[in-house]
Amino acid sequence: MSIDPYLHVRSAKNPVYAPNGQKLSFIADYTGVPQVWELCRGEEWPAQISFTKDRITFIGKVNGTSDRIIGMDMGGNENQQLSLLKENGTLVELTKSPNHFHRYGGSSPNGKWIAWSSNRRHPAYFDLYIQSLETFKFHPVLTGKGLFTAVEWSPDGHSILVQKTNSPLDNDLGILDLATGLVDWITEHKGEASFRDVHFSKDGDHIYVLSNKDREFFDLALIHIKTRNFMWLEQGNWDFEELEMNKDKNLLAFTINEGGISKGLLLDLNSSHLYTWKTPTGIIKDLKFSPDSKKLAYVFNGPAHPSDIWELDLETIQLERLTYVSRSPILEHTFIEPELISYRSFDQLQIPAFYYKPKNTVEKFPVVIIIHGGPEMQSRAVYTPVVQFLIRKGYAVCTPNIRGSTGYGKTYTKLDDVRKRMDAVKDIVFLVEWLKVHGNIDPNRIGIMGGSYGGFMVLAAISHYPHLWSAAIDIVGMSSLRTFLQTTSPWRKMLREAEYGTIERDGDFFDKIDPLHHADRITSPLLVIHGERDPRVHIQESEQIVNKLREKQHQVEFIRFEDEGHTISKLKNKQIAYKAIVNFLEQNMGVEDKRSNGFKWSREYPFFHL
Repeated sequence: MSIDPYLHVRSAKNPVYAPNGQKLSFIADYTGVPQVWELCRGEEWPAQISFTKDRITFIGKVNGTSDRIIGMDMGGNENQQLSLLKENGTLVELTKSPNHFHRYGGSSPNGKWIAWSSNRRHPAYFDLYIQSLETFKFHPVLTGKGLFTAVEWSPDGHSILVQKTNSPLDNDLGILDLATGLVDWITEHKGEASFRDVHFSKDGDHIYVLSNKDREFFDLALIHIKTRNFMWLEQGNWDFEELEMNKDKNLLAFTINEGGISKGLLLDLNSSHLYTWKTPTGIIKDLKFSPDSKKLAYVFNGPAHPSDIWELDLETIQLERLTYVSRSPILEHTFIEPELISYRSFDQLQIPAFYYKPKNTVEKFPVVIIIHGGPEMQSRAVYTPVVQFLIRKGYAVCTPNIRGSTGYGKTYTKLDDVRKRMDAVKDIVFLVEWLKVHGNIDPNRIGIMGGSYGGFMVLAAISHYPHLWSAAIDIVGMSSLRTFLQTTSPWRKMLREAEYGTIERDGDFFDKIDPLHHADRITSPLLVIHGERDPRVHIQESEQIVNKLREKQHQVEFIRFEDEGHTISKLKNKQIAYKAIVNFLEQNMGVEDKRSNGFKWSREYPFFHL
């Protein structure tokens, strides 16, 4: 079997109810490019209602109407533009500034205005704007040297809850008075703290929020706006996520991230009753209450249950699957769920990981270690086509959450900052040793793959610990932290410096660890994949490591896409990229390849211009 059936497993996300609750809009990639679809209650198949060349990135509602605000970029460049998608299918461009990024901030209670933020005034800062949906004219309401975004309009429509992002792990919330233009900041704090998934109460005098203020994990809190009184409502030993509130303002829904697996929770604010419902292994996201508060729609994505939209009846606590976007009769009973493992690193720190093992084999199997991006992210228990296909082919796959990952507390996330970067690479090395002893792997067939920051970790691992690897795959990764900070988007540079350090202060450390300066030590074959429109990691990062390896006639294969950015979103490009990944692994460490000496050379991929 080829990987094609796995790539044709579609996904659905971002559910939005119509005002009467009888229709549900969502994004799905039925056609190979994410578009807006609409499902009428009682019908089995949705109708496509957007027809754009490029992907739809999100759907947002306009209060009181069936109109939608959608986001779209060009070729993956992430310069998101906003458009009004009318109920009749008409598309009206709103922002019309293709060289700048726009973030939607919701609609006013009467549905006549929307808020959004953009770096159109200055590339390093995000200002806040409001726009009329009657005249389509807009004007700034908050500007300055900062990254400002709109979170939610107040119930009376006279103010907007705004966020100022200070770093990836720190932000502040404030109330912007639209009449005066003044902001009343309400979340003063010491040390790093984040406030997310915020919702006004019915009368607008307090907000519900998830925060890790003075705590390791995100918990549920209530903040009184005038007094600043901060009160915890629910606390746990894992992060709370995905907080959503119903229209009547008496129900909250959220999830608990238990080591990368979601558990859904509902809180009745009138009775303080907290209850849950049963789901398979996976993650719950994009929670949305129906307008009558009788249903809760959400996206469920698990290793054995690819991304679809489900609906929970809040009276009977019974689940119904609303979409069958991901259904694949050929594959649906073949998917493998992982084992959650933990191992000790060089300093005795416990590192969690998901370990997928092939069925029905007594021989030692090759393993591919996949490193997530971020680094402030987490490997979760979700469906990934290349993972499931590799398992079917007889590979084991391990996805660790090395130090620096989120989901395990604030301290854990900070353990790889700036000059502690190589400690995270050591975590990967110690995973290899654990797998050799406990994982039933073939020590001569160990591969590593990662994207973005995960790509950097791949290059760091194969250049600093070259003896461990049989094959390596770098997808949109950085080959040098120095050149990455010089070329990434200006507004993103500030956020990344909080994690990686600055060239002025830490340039000597970058030069010491950057894979680009250790390319001569790399011995494993390398496959590199990158999109030319990547605004986060410039394609130069891939070009320079590829060129350096080619100068010494090292085996390196390079695929570049003209119409992709930091992610591979188009089906035609996924087919090229994932088939190349599988072929590369098969040629260099495949199940049939029991080699122990040297590396098998494979064909060079041409430069793809699509």
